[in-house]
Amino acid sequence: MDGGLWLHRHIWKGKPLVHMVSTDRDRLLALGDALGLPRHHLQFKPLKDPRTGIRRDAWHWDLGGPVYPPHDPRLTIDTSDLKSRI
Repeated sequence: MDGGLWLHRHIWKGKPLVHMVSTDRDRLLALGDALGLPRHHLQFKPLKDPRTGIRRDAWHWDLGGPVYPPHDPRLTIDTSDLKSRI
């Protein structure tokens, strides 16, 4: 939530999707330009910062199909203790 980029995996209507997310719109747009993602598909959605519970401005692209990255357990973090800190 500090301006980095991250992937959020989820299931929508039974299909695996990924959100490419950032609170830094310019950084996300630069990455999208490099990857050939259309700017008009960028979506705005405030997200709750798990550290503070405060909503922050954030943007994302929905990715799926051939751009859906394979699961890599090295990129998974344990969030089980985050709720206890809020």
